[in-house]
Amino acid sequence: MRPTPPRLSPEAAIDLLLARGVPHLAVAAPLGLGKPNRLLNALYARVKADPARRMTLYTALSLDPPEPGSELERRFLEPFLARQFGAGYPRLDYVADLKAGRLPANVRVQEFYFQSGAMLGSAQAQRDYASINYTHVARDLAEEGLDAIVQLVARRGEGAEARYSLSCNPDVTLDVLDALAARGRPRPLVIGVVHAGLPFLGGDAEVGAELFDALVEETEAAQPLFALPRGSVDAAEYAIGLHASALVRDGGTLQIGIGALSDAIVYALLLRHRANADYLGALRALRGDEPEKDGLIARIGGLAPFARGLYGASEMIMDGFMHLRRAGILVRRVHDDADVQRAVDAGAQAPGGHYLKGAFYLGSRDFYDWLRTLDGEDYAGLAMCRVSDVNQLYGGREQLDALQRRDARFFNTCMMASLLGAATSDALEDGRVVSGVGGQYNFVAMAHALDGGRSALLLRATRKSGRRIESNLRWNYGHTTIPRHLRDLYVTEYGVADLRGRSDEACVRAMLAISDARFVDALAADAVRAGKLPRDFRVPDAWRANTPEALRARLRPFSDRGLLPTFPFGSDFDTVERRVLPALLWLKSCATDPRRWPALLGALLAPGSAEEVPAVLARLDFARGDLSWRERVLARLVRGAVARTKPIG
Repeated sequence: MRPTPPRLSPEAAIDLLLARGVPHLAVAAPLGLGKPNRLLNALYARVKADPARRMTLYTALSLDPPEPGSELERRFLEPFLARQFGAGYPRLDYVADLKAGRLPANVRVQEFYFQSGAMLGSAQAQRDYASINYTHVARDLAEEGLDAIVQLVARRGEGAEARYSLSCNPDVTLDVLDALAARGRPRPLVIGVVHAGLPFLGGDAEVGAELFDALVEETEAAQPLFALPRGSVDAAEYAIGLHASALVRDGGTLQIGIGALSDAIVYALLLRHRANADYLGALRALRGDEPEKDGLIARIGGLAPFARGLYGASEMIMDGFMHLRRAGILVRRVHDDADVQRAVDAGAQAPGGHYLKGAFYLGSRDFYDWLRTLDGEDYAGLAMCRVSDVNQLYGGREQLDALQRRDARFFNTCMMASLLGAATSDALEDGRVVSGVGGQYNFVAMAHALDGGRSALLLRATRKSGRRIESNLRWNYGHTTIPRHLRDLYVTEYGVADLRGRSDEACVRAMLAISDARFVDALAADAVRAGKLPRDFRVPDAWRANTPEALRARLRPFSDRGLLPTFPFGSDFDTVERRVLPALLWLKSCATDPRRWPALLGALLAPGSAEEVPAVLARLDFARGDLSWRERVLARLVRGAVARTKPIG
């Protein structure tokens, strides 16, 4: 039995770390929420100040609050960020230095996943990025060797009776310790930073004090948990969610990511369960036909409320699973014994089991509050686990995993897709990394390995690039995340393309059918030139109805009834902020498009008025009597923008 770990001050813990890695310290910190920011900042400062030392930090998803780019953005964001993250939130200093191009030569930060788009402008971060499947991170870290692991932990109890939880990040820590031991490599120091506000969760996450070599105390006030603002969902995203929700089979398994498209799926599943007539009406209006007669839905999905419920198996746990649990949808339990699982599948009753398993979590403040207050079956049924458990099938658990993950639906997002079924999800064709592969490849491959499993990649049919609208469905692209031989289901706002096992021509036709009508002719011409469509191919008239205007018109009756709200799960913006946002977005759109400069001039010369103007000006600190001439100009522009826009939500 290892001795009870000492409780150290942050400075004493850093002394311990630096003594271990001489002269080169190799430190690992979890992705996302589990980083002890203040300890990492203090360690980074010590190494940065001593050129004789070197440090490599292995991590991923270094979370950083958004930074305002203009004065108007600053006036809007600073009060919101102080409220959302805490006025004293300790931003990661190495992230700021990476973005500014000033990371010192004696420090290297190797990440396998970036906060989306955050490091596109950092040459150093791009050079040090490591493209690794989430499940291979522990293996590769073990090959490199580590001096230390540092991460936030939760504690329950005191003294010799204290238990600890890796909480938000059991994902890689336990796997890398085992991988190092298997290779005969030295065990790294494991320093747990006890966070007073971190939810205590069970499963693999619950560990004894013997795991740690030292513990550091952290108050919630010193490092507030990084809470994501609850987002909005627009018409195209709702359409994607509605299409995707019909692919989910009652009694099956669900994996989802994070963001507006995942929110849209969750909301559509809730609508399917709670207001089925409205759900079917929206789906019929969206599709222009009767979904009940769709062969794909009949084979793999469903439209009825959930009688048996779903089991969640996802590398990431987020707000959506909370909503599904509260609604009585996330109720199918699985058991970690194959014989028991078979008996339950045959209709037997068995105590215990899990309704949700995940390797890390990240979400809103409401979500963290929910995790903190779980009790009884709600607590026992949520199991945090190693990423090697939830993201793969190999490793001796294949038979059990296959039993548990029946009718699995793995929903992930991508940036672009080719007509032949390849997906681009993590990087651009010039090689710059937007985010990372993470676990996407794992789940796509797993869908092909599981009987009844399906992978659905979600994407909007178009994107805005500067002043241009471009198609996200391409004939080809110079970077691939998911190869075409793993093609399965694609979902855009215009429908579902089922590519599994189909010929190239069939895939091209299916992808064209869910493309935006503005690009379908050019895409079809590319396919004809490549010989994937016959020379006499003509685009069907039905595909020409795939326009944003037609989509909004189909869903408008349901939006007008409040069934498709702008913020489906509430908003962290207050009423005034929801009025400010569209005005600022309008100003930004006008400022970046020369064609709209006359509108900007009109807002300045003839601002007009709206009843919300005083509250908006006060929120942006323009209600003072001592405004400079520049502030008066900005205030006049804001007044004009408010008069020309509508509130959100």
